[in-house]
Amino acid sequence: MSHQHTRLAVVGYGYWGAKHARVLSSVPGVDLVVVDSDPERRAEAQRGCPNADVTGDLAEVLDFVDGVVVATPPRTHGDIAHRALRLGKPVLVEKPLATSTSEARSLIDTAAEHGARLMVGHTFEYNAAVWKLREVINSGELGRVLYIDTARLNLGIYQNDVDVIWDLAPHDLSIISFLMGERPVSVAAWAHRSVGAQHADVAYLRLQLERSLVPAFVHVSWLNPQKVRRVTVVGDRKMAVYNDLLDEDRIRIYDIGVDSHDLGEPVDTHAMPVTYRTGDIVSPHVVFREPLLVQDTHFLDCIRTGAWPLTPGASGLDVVRVLSASDAARKSGREVPVHDERGVVNGRQITFAHTTLTGTST
Repeated sequence: MSHQHTRLAVVGYGYWGAKHARVLSSVPGVDLVVVDSDPERRAEAQRGCPNADVTGDLAEVLDFVDGVVVATPPRTHGDIAHRALRLGKPVLVEKPLATSTSEARSLIDTAAEHGARLMVGHTFEYNAAVWKLREVINSGELGRVLYIDTARLNLGIYQNDVDVIWDLAPHDLSIISFLMGERPVSVAAWAHRSVGAQHADVAYLRLQLERSLVPAFVHVSWLNPQKVRRVTVVGDRKMAVYNDLLDEDRIRIYDIGVDSHDLGEPVDTHAMPVTYRTGDIVSPHVVFREPLLVQDTHFLDCIRTGAWPLTPGASGLDVVRVLSASDAARKSGREVPVHDERGVVNGRQITFAHTTLTGTST
């Protein structure tokens, strides 16, 4: 099959669907069909991908495609993906995989039952700069990681069916887990609705990683004057910043830090007992290739060879668990465990001494 044409359906021609269609229409050996119920979007798809077929009904093409990319609003992911998986079709679902842990688990079970490959669109796990940042962390160059801070901010795009956490945070949750090789075991959350009457548009999450004991902080917003896409990793030797908006030097490693002293040492009585150190700023070379192209090409390889996706349905479920826990944390105002459908955290039953997170949630 690797030497044959692969026929793919991209369902939904919104923000992400248009990107998938653009990328896939540029890949040799792909016959693309775009599915969208909106006539205006179908017309837009025809203009944007003139060599693609366009239809308003997935049922017309589902029997005749080799794989499906689901890029519709999150609350529709489950229904569309189930339809394709039950026919044994490989499916790539945009983030978040589903809007509940039970739906995400159901998709995984359906894929297993029908021998279909299920992949989730955690695009940054296919980003060469993120790979390089993980390499830097694993090399020990930064020393012991003290904390991770991420910011994903912009003006818009407001969503109808999910809040800003479910819309933007999946990227950073997958990045953090990818960098550290472990999942969050607890989450605290604060969120606020500034505009409209439906969903929170600015939020902060505090995650706790169990094995490394590293805290991670996630800031997301639809209501910010500047677009920000930044990951900061602070180590006890050096610090690294990944800025996805830069064309060059996406990763910068700062030989900078703070050294603490014993209280008995002679220091300025009006200052903290620390000294600051500064050194060079180094930007490692990263050979960049569009992450969405890398991801979608990998999906094609999985279809053609039967390989297991690097971001399988289980990865999507892990992120949905954190998102669901963040909902519970917002409602309670406390830190809550990230557990599966059985109340188990990382394979074992666990109870947290809840801590109050100050601030109000709307």
